[in-house]
Amino acid sequence: MTQVNIHEAKTHFSKLIKKVINGEEVIIAKGNKPVAKLVSFKTAKPTRKLDTAKGQVWISPDFDKPIDGFEDYIP
Repeated sequence: MTQVNIHEAKTHFSKLIKKVINGEEVIIAKGNKPVAKLVSFKTAKPTRKLDTAKGQVWISPDFDKPIDGFEDYIP
């Protein structure tokens, strides 16, 4: 976390925004007393669309058949 005074924040605003984009929080202080915090703006996750892979996935009928040579490992 980075702390800067108001004058520094105004002077280096673009650099501070890059830090926020990279996941860092930036505290803006006045007289060493924190007054604001810059954090990344969280956007809503896109909604998932169901059935988009319907008909594209195929599972073999013998999918769960034991593999030859592994009989000793099956309980």
